[in-house]
Amino acid sequence: MARYARRRQGLTRNRMYMISSLLIVVAIIAVRYAWHPSGEGEAPVQEVVPDVKLEDLEEVEKAEVVERAPEPQPEKVVARLAPKLAVETEPVVKPRAVEPKPADDSNPQAAELIAEAIASVNAGPGGVIEARDRLNAVLQLPMGQKQRLFAQKRLSELADRWLFSRNVYANDTLCSTYRVRRGDQLRIIAERARVPFEILMEINKIRRPEALQAGQTIKIIQGPFHTTVHRSTFTMDLYLQNMYVRSFSVGLGKPGMETPTGLWAVKLGGKLIAPTWTDPDTLRTYKATDPDYPLGSRWIALTGLEGAAKGRTGFAIHGTKDPDQIGTAGSRGCIRLHNGAAILVYNLLVPTYSRVRVEP
Repeated sequence: MARYARRRQGLTRNRMYMISSLLIVVAIIAVRYAWHPSGEGEAPVQEVVPDVKLEDLEEVEKAEVVERAPEPQPEKVVARLAPKLAVETEPVVKPRAVEPKPADDSNPQAAELIAEAIASVNAGPGGVIEARDRLNAVLQLPMGQKQRLFAQKRLSELADRWLFSRNVYANDTLCSTYRVRRGDQLRIIAERARVPFEILMEINKIRRPEALQAGQTIKIIQGPFHTTVHRSTFTMDLYLQNMYVRSFSVGLGKPGMETPTGLWAVKLGGKLIAPTWTDPDTLRTYKATDPDYPLGSRWIALTGLEGAAKGRTGFAIHGTKDPDQIGTAGSRGCIRLHNGAAILVYNLLVPTYSRVRVEP
């Protein structure tokens, strides 16, 4: 009996253990469901489902699929779209034509002669003629336009010293002095030198040809003067014999009436001051006193000798009352100058001996 009682008591104790264990498990599950029904630590919410159609559900489903799709990594997107973005966003840059640099057409020999000429001038008055001769020799050499213009400008400045003044320098073969004798006439002296008497009056400050006095020492220029007209640049270069003096801007013949190229001579008796002129188109005659007189104060008639100029007449170098025509092609073939330049050229060119060459 005692053994049976102990066995019965053991079974009862085991049942109690089992029941207690079950109660503990139930309690744990109850607590877990009470506090964490959704697994996110939130209180339960009753869901209200609206009355929707099947099509709407399909659209919502599609939207959810889009929204829940994994977001791509930015660096991967950039790498994938880089070629496309480069094409769509970068401006189209056309290859720029490479312009060739202008060749350095300066002449080293010319540069050396120019430097020597400048050094001669800076050395003193005795270097003026040496500098002039060197610079004039430079113009005979092939060189760049800048070099040529520089040499011409220096020669023009020197001409104010050795030519257009009373100065006579040693070793100058183009200018000299002359002691006037009794009975000498300025016109005769100028004819022997092949220059107009007007230029001798100007540089020697002689008011009238008759005012020349015996025993007076005057400066003589050994002529003749010549000019070269360049149609391409509308310029006229002035020379004493073969020595460059200076350049002038000119107006030339208009299209269809171009100034003929070739060699011309100053016509004997063709130098006139403000002459009466008849327009060959309208046959109207103009006098110098007319308000619309088209010519300037000087007229130098030309006679054609060679080239397209040969045998041509009616052409002249003259001034103008319309300075805007200088540097343009607007005349009937004549060579127009500013009035001041026309007066100077008039005083330098001599009939028969002075030549006017017109180049393309």
